Amino acid sequence: MARKARVHYPSALYHVIMRGNARQDIFFNDEDRCRFYLLLQEGIERYGYRVHAFCLMTNHIHLAIQVGDVSLSRIMQNLTFRYTRWVNWRQKRSGHLFQGRFKAVLIDADSYLLELTRYIHLNPVRATMVQSPEKYPWSSHHAYLGSETIPWLTSDWVLSQFAVKSDTARRKYRKFVDQGKDAGHIQEYHSGTANDSRILGDDTFIDKVLAQAEAKPQQRISLNDLIECVCLKYGIEAKDLKTPGKYRNLSTARGMVAWLILETGGAKLIELSAYTGRDISTLSSAAKALYIRAKSDQELADSMQGLMEGLH
Repeated sequence: MARKARVHYPSALYHVIMRGNARQDIFFNDEDRCRFYLLLQEGIERYGYRVHAFCLMTNHIHLAIQVGDVSLSRIMQNLTFRYTRWVNWRQKRSGHLFQGRFKAVLIDADSYLLELTRYIHLNPVRATMVQSPEKYPWSSHHAYLGSETIPWLTSDWVLSQFAVKSDTARRKYRKFVDQGKDAGHIQEYHSGTANDSRILGDDTFIDKVLAQAEAKPQQRISLNDLIECVCLKYGIEAKDLKTPGKYRNLSTARGMVAWLILETGGAKLIELSAYTGRDISTLSSAAKALYIRAKSDQELADSMQGLMEGLH
């Protein structure tokens, strides 16, 4: 059974969790964490999203991220691909770093962002790595306290809920976090509501965001958008799609672009044919073969769904 598509609309706020493949480490030293900071900053500049809170653990990451017009799937696809490439180069390894599809719950910011920020910052305490969040260096908690400057972090919305003056707001924020130290795992931040596991909010909020997502006007998706999305997925460059020969990875990638063209109607196969130097009939057959394979290959089906979500 196919998973429901992620809900997207401009200004949507998500709690994102990314785990290492088979729960293995994704950070090996401080340089890795600094590189991840840099990639977040570059992503914010490119895609126009905001990070309200984060915590980089050893084998997983928590983010409170608010998107603009670009979908969360596309943002995360770019981030995970670029960070995986960095780690594979540093560790002289290859293959996947992150575990399949990242987890994301769309949250009602007015009702839950304060508590979610506290929950994210207390993650190292719940994991018994430290006794207080101040002792853990790789979260946004220090920036909220004013003891660290992270230019790309958006902390003003949360702090403004405590007081107008920054010193007073930080003092009240710190007390608020301390009051939550004894709270354990809160499942709703990971699995949403019983009515819709993609969303955390009351019925009114769920109805509102679903209506907003459905009302979003469909924009034409260009061939360049499709190629970029697929190349990020397969870890290749756009020019590689023109490579002569029948390398399986490249053939699959070309077939995936062709399938996306047929599914979205945003570009034409004749454009892809001109770009890659392949016959339209060859590209069409490759797309059909992927569609048939996906009926019995759940991993492929998830990849195709993820690519579609990344475009919207």
